[in-house]
Amino acid sequence: QVQLVESGGGLVQAGGSLRLSCVASGRTFSTYTMGWFRQAPGKEREFVAAISWSGGSTYYADSVKGRFTISRDNAKNTVYLQMNSLKPEDTAVYYCAAHVGELVPPEVYYGMDYWGKGTLVTVSS
Repeated sequence: QVQLVESGGGLVQAGGSLRLSCVASGRTFSTYTMGWFRQAPGKEREFVAAISWSGGSTYYADSVKGRFTISRDNAKNTVYLQMNSLKPEDTAVYYCAAHVGELVPPEVYYGMDYWGKGTLVTVSS
């Protein structure tokens, strides 16, 4: 069982930045594909970004490409999502997710096995 705990959400003005963090349990974090997803009010959960076990491959939704950066620190069992140039439409609960093993698109969009409880990001206009 993998436990994921997100932090770093909050209220920010449009154009601002936030960095989300997600700490994972387990001694084999370096074998996990990690991802970030989000769910806005009244909408379905959607893929945001993912990163391979080594950090060598990253994947992004078109809506965040060029603004968000996913990274990981395997020594700290932590994955990050740096969010810049935030827009009101980025407002959502952001979830960290994990898959034990490698996932690549398209499976990375729906193949995650473990989920955190989420952290709320609110972007004001």
